[in-house]
Amino acid sequence: MSAIPRYRLHRGPAILSAGFRPFFLLAGIWAAVAIPLWLTAFAGRAEIPTAMPPAVWHVHEMVFGYGAPVVAGFMLTAIPNWTGRMPLQGGPLALLVLRWAAGRAAVLLSARLGAESAAVFDFAFPVAFLSVVAREIIAGRNWRNLPVLAALTLLAAGNLLVHFEAVGIANTAELGKRIGLATLVMLITFVGGRIIPSFTRNWLAKQRPEAPAPATFGVTDRVALALVAFALAAWVVAPRSVLAPWAELAAAIAIGARLLRWRSRVTLREPLLWVLHLGYGWLALGFLILGLNGLTEVMPETAALHALTVGAIGTMTLAVMSRASLTAGPGTTTVYLLVTLAALLRVAAPFDAVAYIPILVLAGIAWSSAFGLFVLLFAGPLTTPRIRAEKVRSI
Repeated sequence: MSAIPRYRLHRGPAILSAGFRPFFLLAGIWAAVAIPLWLTAFAGRAEIPTAMPPAVWHVHEMVFGYGAPVVAGFMLTAIPNWTGRMPLQGGPLALLVLRWAAGRAAVLLSARLGAESAAVFDFAFPVAFLSVVAREIIAGRNWRNLPVLAALTLLAAGNLLVHFEAVGIANTAELGKRIGLATLVMLITFVGGRIIPSFTRNWLAKQRPEAPAPATFGVTDRVALALVAFALAAWVVAPRSVLAPWAELAAAIAIGARLLRWRSRVTLREPLLWVLHLGYGWLALGFLILGLNGLTEVMPETAALHALTVGAIGTMTLAVMSRASLTAGPGTTTVYLLVTLAALLRVAAPFDAVAYIPILVLAGIAWSSAFGLFVLLFAGPLTTPRIRAEKVRSI
């Protein structure tokens, strides 16, 4: 945990004073709204005016519509720490946010606007964001974080492949969705491995200095990252291969071993910490179910995918976004509990064919409630100068 070294004096709206402010707030709003839209369409009670099939739109908007702006908010806050350069603020930040918002509207209305026009509007955001990150890393000569550019390029490529199918170029939507999801999972695996032991170590040093600290980065961590990357690559390229399930099971074991070294049990008194450990635990469960599904088909793949999305991505992103506050009150803890309930229900739904729809609806209600409450709690802090730059929690 470190503070942003310096900020320009910003005289405009507070929400444009730092990248995390608009992107965290708008991502939370979109996450709360998109799921009810999808459930309404799934139940046949309304039609989403998109050129994409409803199921494709649902995945696209959760991965690229929600996940990408959270990554943007995090990166725009972290990169000044890495490079020592001024962060993006004011007008340039507003233009980047508008590109993201235009993409959401264009994809939602693409059946009327046209799939080609929607693709242009939507792809403008990842291209612009990738350009901003590349400029900052190259100008700051921060070569050790060049892999970030590779991850953002993959995220943009996955988005483009989904649009290729929407406009009729090729049947690439499934591949694009897998690339996008795999990229987010890899980013969470990597970033979580930085911040979870660091935050836990700092908290223990203040609260329980006599307790053993989390293990430092070592061979176990390197092996885990390599196994996760290999498992994700196998799942993207050849998800039905003989090798893929074994790689996924190995990744699950490696993530579990990594988590055990981080002293998770002692963090139960601090919601801002245990939620991070819980989110990382969902990664292990997701890979475990994915591997078992490949070997036995007893465990449904949708359960694995929602353990990784609702569980790992949903929990970890909410945990990171809510660290804009220095403490977790009852409201923030309720957000964490609601997203955990959503993940549990969504993973359990495929196991009960009779109660599938009611469980699905309950999971959607819990998800939207979690993000709706997040927006209510953090709209004020994110839009006013009360969050000081030196108190923003980042890498």
